[in-house]
Amino acid sequence: MLAFVREMQVVLLAVILLGACAAKLSRVLRARSVRVIVDATVLFPRRLRRRAAMALCITEFSLGLSLIATIGRLGRGGWADGVRLATAVFFLLATCALVELREHRPDLGCGCFGDFSSKPPGLRSVARTALFSAAALASIRSGTPPLPPPGLAAAQDLGFLVTELLLVAVLSPELEEALARLGYAEPCEMHTSSPHRAVAALRRSAAWRSHCGLITGDVPADMWRELCWWYVVYPGRGGDVVFAVEVRPHRPAVHTAVVPRPGDPAAGQNASAAQPMPASGHSPAF
Repeated sequence: MLAFVREMQVVLLAVILLGACAAKLSRVLRARSVRVIVDATVLFPRRLRRRAAMALCITEFSLGLSLIATIGRLGRGGWADGVRLATAVFFLLATCALVELREHRPDLGCGCFGDFSSKPPGLRSVARTALFSAAALASIRSGTPPLPPPGLAAAQDLGFLVTELLLVAVLSPELEEALARLGYAEPCEMHTSSPHRAVAALRRSAAWRSHCGLITGDVPADMWRELCWWYVVYPGRGGDVVFAVEVRPHRPAVHTAVVPRPGDPAAGQNASAAQPMPASGHSPAF
């Protein structure tokens, strides 16, 4: 039973790594930019974040395929043990990164599984990654798994695997997000949303492309949230360019208005409102 369970860890880890890579790649392809990945890569200097995100996806994909190649007869020898040791080291480094992210950037999600990992990493996420590292270490020198004999032994093996999968599910906050998307969704007023994600969604919107020529500053002059909307203010020619970004994980609505500055005689010349600002339940003070 022990040999069978140890070898099954390779299958589990391969599915986890390939699934995490696919979730990140899907998010990048939808946005057509690597900049949408706002997660643990913020621990790197700004100029290295794009390379770090690409290296992370390549590493997950390579380790996942290599683990699949070590299943069965190819699972013997130094190469297979090297792949599994590298997987253990990868998850150990990921555990350390989550601890650093909780300490220095508690407002960001880990991005482990793309959009499903939008919540800040908690102790469950750290424990799950540490569990994966231990599973990779346990799979070293496991060899080819013998088929369990029918009867009680097979039921024990199946019970152990089901217990492990349930433990992974309990430690995975992404499961809650997946269930919410399948059925119930919490009100947008209660939805946790990072300002960095709002800015990223804004910069890939049509409203941004049509008004970026009016903007004179690289960073927002002001930003706040009211209920279901993030309000982002940029200094611009002829007034302040105000964007309203909906608090929504996928394709949020973006509205724009150019607000004249009091006392500016040229403010009304270039001001143009693309769409009316949405009602948020409160009257924002511009």
